[in-house]
Amino acid sequence: MFTTLNDITQRTRQHHGIEHATIHILSGRFPGRRFTGLSDPTGFTIFGDVDEQAMRRAAGDALLRLQAGEKSLAIHPNCGTNLATTGVLATVAAMIGAAGRGRGLLDKFATALLLVIPAIVVSRPIGMRIQAYTTTGDVGDRWLVDIRPIKIGGVRAHRVTFDR
Repeated sequence: MFTTLNDITQRTRQHHGIEHATIHILSGRFPGRRFTGLSDPTGFTIFGDVDEQAMRRAAGDALLRLQAGEKSLAIHPNCGTNLATTGVLATVAAMIGAAGRGRGLLDKFATALLLVIPAIVVSRPIGMRIQAYTTTGDVGDRWLVDIRPIKIGGVRAHRVTFDR
C-alpha cells in the first residue's frame, strides 16, 4: 500500500500522465468523440463512448509509449489543470479590476474586462507548464492490473487500475 504522502502524490501524477496519454490515443483513433478523465493514487477513470477492447488497447499503448520515452503524451491541452489555472487567473484579474471605492459600476466592469482578457490568454501556456507538476511521463514502474467498464450517473466510463 502507500507509505507516504510523497508516494500517493507520485502515483497520482503518474496515473494522470497515463490518463492523458490514453486520451491522446483514443482521440486519435476516434475523432470527434469526447473523452475526459480523473486520476487518483490507484489509477484513473476515463469517461467516453468506447468499448472495453478499444480502451484496453489505448491504455496499454499509452503506457508502453510513455515507457518508451514519449513523455509529451503526458501533457494534454484540455487538462483540468488548464481550466483551473484559467479560473484562478481570471478571478484574480476580475477582483483587481473591480476593486476600489468611488468608481462607478461601468468603470469597474471595463477595468475588470481589460484585465480578465489577458489573464485568459496567458492562462493556457501557464496551465501547460503547471501540468509538469500535476503529471509525469516517468511511468517505468507502473503496470496495468485491470480495466473494467463502469457507468457513473448513466455515463459510460472505464476504470483503469495499476499495481501498488
